[in-house]
Amino acid sequence: MNCRRCGTPIEKPGDYCLTCNTANADAVVAEFETDRAHLTMLDEDDVVGETTVTTRPEEGERLSEVQLRNFAGRVADEIRRKRPETVYAAGEREPLRETRAQLHHEFYRVPDGGASGAGGPNQDGGTDREADVSPVVAWVLDRRGDRSLAVVETPPREKIGGSHSTLIGDRKGRKAVQTVAEHPHVKKIVPGPIDAGGTGSRTGLRAKATRAGTNGNVRLLLRDGSSVQENRIVTTAMDRETGERVREDLNEALREAELQDA
Repeated sequence: MNCRRCGTPIEKPGDYCLTCNTANADAVVAEFETDRAHLTMLDEDDVVGETTVTTRPEEGERLSEVQLRNFAGRVADEIRRKRPETVYAAGEREPLRETRAQLHHEFYRVPDGGASGAGGPNQDGGTDREADVSPVVAWVLDRRGDRSLAVVETPPREKIGGSHSTLIGDRKGRKAVQTVAEHPHVKKIVPGPIDAGGTGSRTGLRAKATRAGTNGNVRLLLRDGSSVQENRIVTTAMDRETGERVREDLNEALREAELQDA
């Protein structure tokens, strides 16, 4: 493959061109399995390359901590070669989570249920452009036509404000709010009053982002024992549809943080 701008040969499809400082892929879709990760490079709506990174668990067991870190490091290195604006990921949680920790790109988790219905025949009986790619890539392509959401550069700790500063759940409550505050499309979190009259729970603190409103904002519901707290989340979404995309991503992040039932 040659650079789309200057024509210089590049080593792998989608690599960033060091000759003219041009990106040849603006997004990477990573699909993780236990022992491999398949990467698809996108430039707008076009697939410009694919590659697979593999590893081998010892004696058929799951990856050890060191193997997992090294595997994720190889995937992260492959993504850095592309210098994409955005990374989308799906599949096995452990290598996905470790890869995300090693990257500083805008990173989105494709919902487990979101990829299953993508692609397929269209209303005219033909085939959508996504039909010849994986369901995960098709899910991403379908949403890349939407208007991009603004990214908030404010540090997470500065996004939290309002007249109520107390959070239920102590350390886990702070972890839930911090997890939400780290999302690039969250502008502000306003903690709400605590209602101690709820139904008791023995599962410890649970957190959930509720359905988006017409303005794209959502609520972070914290429940710890009989205490419930509803916190307002101001996002960069412009309507309910884009707000739902942010909500799905927040709930996935809360599940990965083990603050929500799988």
